[in-house]
Amino acid sequence: MATLARRQKFPFPEIPEWFEAFPARFAMPTMGDLYAVRIEDYTEGDRYVMRAELPGISPEDIDVAISEGVLTFKAERTEHEAEKNRSEIRYGSMSRSVSLPPGANEDDVEADYTDGMLTVSVGLGRRKAEARHIEVTHHA
Repeated sequence: MATLARRQKFPFPEIPEWFEAFPARFAMPTMGDLYAVRIEDYTEGDRYVMRAELPGISPEDIDVAISEGVLTFKAERTEHEAEKNRSEIRYGSMSRSVSLPPGANEDDVEADYTDGMLTVSVGLGRRKAEARHIEVTHHA
């Protein structure tokens, strides 16, 4: 006997997208931010890597800075002057700051913008010593 599987259509198809971006949508924006930018970060070898979605932005409109253990990038998407029937594209300035991991070398930073993705890589050359246990002795 064959089983017929029914796919239930979701009555509000845009709602799953809201939850997909939950942390970014409800992050506290800084002054002048239109919305929070989605990012991902990870460690690859001896480097910390942060990637951010910045589609449709010119590389000249992206600013990356590091100061006191915090990586900050700012970007701005300008609106094209044209008569539009509809626009769902977000325009304006945006920024995001992330804390660097311990041992990040702020003098060893590389940034690349390709296909709408900003990738910033920071060397982790100055790693702190790992915690170690110290034997406690007692003298009577």
